[in-house]
Amino acid sequence: MSSSLEKLRALTSKLEEKLEQKESQPKVKATETEPAMPVKETVTAPTSPKSIKPTAQPVAKVSFETVRQENIDRVKTLFENLKIFEKSPDFDHIFDYKAMNLSGIGLKEEDFGQVREGKYIQVIAITYEPDKTGKKKAKNISLGYFGKAETLDPRLKNNIIEFVLRWRYEKAFQNVEHYKDLIEKIDRPKDSLF
Repeated sequence: MSSSLEKLRALTSKLEEKLEQKESQPKVKATETEPAMPVKETVTAPTSPKSIKPTAQPVAKVSFETVRQENIDRVKTLFENLKIFEKSPDFDHIFDYKAMNLSGIGLKEEDFGQVREGKYIQVIAITYEPDKTGKKKAKNISLGYFGKAETLDPRLKNNIIEFVLRWRYEKAFQNVEHYKDLIEKIDRPKDSLF
C-alpha cells in the first residue's frame, strides 16, 4: 500500500511538473536555420504527502466506489492469505471492530514499517464491551500472531501492514458515508433537525 501510494504521488508530481513546464514554455516554431533544442526535464519525487499541491485539473478521474471496492477486495484477499479467518471467521463482520492496530511494527510516519526487536508481531482488533458495572471498556482481540519481529519474512510483513492500513482505509470510507448521510439530513430539514 505504502509503495503504491508513493508511486501514485510521484507520478502525480511528475505529471504536474510536466504540465507546468509545458504551459510555461513559449510557443515558438523551429525553423530550418534554427533547430529545436530539446528541453531537459528534471523530475523530483515529493518528500512528503504535504508537498503535493492540489491542482485544478484532475490527472485521472477515479470513482469513489471503484476505489472503495478495490480496497475491500484486497482486504478480503489479505484476510484469507494471513488466515485472519481463523480468529474472525466471517469477513462481513471484520469491520465491526472499532479499531485495528499492529504490535511489533511501527505504523507512525517516523518509524513506518520498522520492526521492534524482541517484540512479537500481532494484528490486534479493538472492541468496546460493557464490564460488570455497564461501563464500556476497550477489549483487545488478537486476529493474527506472526512470531518474532526479527524472523518475519519481509513479504509477510508488507502484507500484514497492508491489511491493517487497508482495513483502516475502509473504516474511513464508512465514517465518510456516515457523515454524508448526516449532512443530507441537514440539507433536507423539515421544521427542525430533531
